[in-house]
Amino acid sequence: MRSNEELYFLSFCVEAYKMRHHMSGENVMTLFDNKGVTQYLTDHFGVLHTQSEQWIVDDIDEFIRNR
Repeated sequence: MRSNEELYFLSFCVEAYKMRHHMSGENVMTLFDNKGVTQYLTDHFGVLHTQSEQWIVDDIDEFIRNR
């Protein structure tokens, strides 16, 4: 089960990614689920939540490219 902090962080990441890539929230969630991004973000929450929005979105882009 995910903590409230992890859920808030996931929401933040979806919104940031959505804005950067001009996508709908639904499309971002589908992409994140299909590429394993949601699991990656929760698995590495301890480190990732301390980074800037730009760094996180760049990291997500790199993670998706490497999948």
